[in-house]
Amino acid sequence: MSRTKPALIYRKTKNLRASQLLLGRKKLESTVRYLGLEVDNALEISKSIDC
Repeated sequence: MSRTKPALIYRKTKNLRASQLLLGRKKLESTVRYLGLEVDNALEISKSIDC
């Protein structure tokens, strides 16, 4: 899947885990880099999501 749809989903929902799953990434850090997110912001969001 291209970067566009997961990035739009992240912007709309702030659900980093959903974007990670759509991209097929194993590591959250690689999802953050791929989407071009600020690491601190992404880590705060990821803490609020139960995996």
